[in-house]
Amino acid sequence: MRALITGITGQDGSYLAELLLDKGYDVYGMVRRASTETFGRIEHIRSRIKLMQADLLDQLSIINIIEEIKPDEIYNLAAQSFVPTSWNQPVLTGEFDALGVTKILEAIRFLDRKIRFYQASSSEMFGKVRQVPQTEETPFYPRSPYGVAKVYGHFITINYRESYNIHASSGILFNHESPRRGLEFVTRKITDGVARIKLGLTDRLLLGNIDAERDWGFAGDYVMAMWLMLQQEKPGTFVIATGKSHSVKQFVETAFAHVNLDWHDCIKTDPKLVRPAEVDHLMGDASLAKKELKWEPTVDFKGLVKMMVDADLERLREKKK
Repeated sequence: MRALITGITGQDGSYLAELLLDKGYDVYGMVRRASTETFGRIEHIRSRIKLMQADLLDQLSIINIIEEIKPDEIYNLAAQSFVPTSWNQPVLTGEFDALGVTKILEAIRFLDRKIRFYQASSSEMFGKVRQVPQTEETPFYPRSPYGVAKVYGHFITINYRESYNIHASSGILFNHESPRRGLEFVTRKITDGVARIKLGLTDRLLLGNIDAERDWGFAGDYVMAMWLMLQQEKPGTFVIATGKSHSVKQFVETAFAHVNLDWHDCIKTDPKLVRPAEVDHLMGDASLAKKELKWEPTVDFKGLVKMMVDADLERLREKKK
């Protein structure tokens, strides 16, 4: 089996590449041309994967890479994925997260409709939630340009599935974290900050709204769900979540408690870090995925936080040597 992963250098891409390699796939990764390489997350498997240059903004490059690789499966994980940036760069976010999806689907329609396609949808599409918990049937109400673009990507995937009989599945993934999460995301910002404070490298951590609640899971568990979707006889849409939500404040408390520190002494609120329109409460119901995909999360909230704090402590200790 051959798989093409867009966004292979990201958190999800690196975990998915590992999973597919373990299952005997030939793994190809689509990367953008850049003057500096950012392959840190995949350095340990670099010799086992093949990286190909193409760009979601360039339709012809996508067609060329698919024609050359002839993949059995395509996992579209590439995106402008940082919600705050989507307010500063809304047009670019739409180009990548909405039209980029269409360009891949168009390439599949044009070249080989037997290719199975996975689209990374997002719980941010629910935004100002209409019901709790959120299921595959919950109406969308996105609260950021990122969420809006993801809704387009989600529905264009369904449209091509129904219009052209393409095996195109969409995973509505709730927040999923790991030690490979980017430092700009609040969870990793917290665990990195906790590790720095514990090691005496700083004495405070700036955060925005700590009352926002999210359904947090482990990225390694969630990429398994992506693979399972493409092994089904029929494509579909699946919510992937733990079914439990925690506030940013609870994440902070758990992270600081893990290293025996009082978070009240270290946390400062910065109004500049508060979103223009907040998503207050996300919690997913993954009953359909559990029933049809036989998928289950294996890492709980406390286990996830501890994993991330421990990894940041180890990383920073190594840098101090």
